[in-house]
Amino acid sequence: MQTLKRWFTVGRELAEDERGDVPGWVLVTLMTAALVVVIWAVAGPALVDLFEQAISRVSGI
Repeated sequence: MQTLKRWFTVGRELAEDERGDVPGWVLVTLMTAALVVVIWAVAGPALVDLFEQAISRVSGI
């Protein structure tokens, strides 16, 4: 039981110390959003064309 109590105490202490690197996570989030926008801008027209071709083949138009 002492081992279990100690395990939870250590886990709680680590969780309290782990405040995170907020500026780092903000940067990661912004960079991910920028990559999505760039990829969407480059591949968007091709994906729209691919989707329209697939729909026209399925619908027989």
